Amino acid sequence: MDEQLLNSISARADYRCEYCLIPDFLPFPHEVDHIIAKKHGGPSTFDNLALSCEHCNGCKSSNIAGLDPKTGRLSLLFNPRKHPWKRHFKWNGAVIVPKTPIGRVTEYVMNVNAIARIILRQNLADEGVFNF
Repeated sequence: MDEQLLNSISARADYRCEYCLIPDFLPFPHEVDHIIAKKHGGPSTFDNLALSCEHCNGCKSSNIAGLDPKTGRLSLLFNPRKHPWKRHFKWNGAVIVPKTPIGRVTEYVMNVNAIARIILRQNLADEGVFNF
């Protein structure tokens, strides 16, 4: 990927995963995610790319939707270009709490509240490098 494009994507995301908001840090550098995967016709353009931690990117994979665990209905995943994070999620300490079907599907599919992720967020907050 073009270094200038990667720098622009990182700066737009404030150097955080656009899904779970974990800061980009070594030894766990973030990746670029196609919000709409190439296999679904998503282009490799600035508007379709998001900064993502390895965990979120791996769990999301090429998914663009999932079944809402509360209603069983199909819902889109969170799209950082179209959906304000605070409309779909809120914090309860280090836990990401979904507020909408999009939030619930994203929380479930991307497993953003895996115990290791909660511990990581809490540890980063304790070190002063992450705020809820």
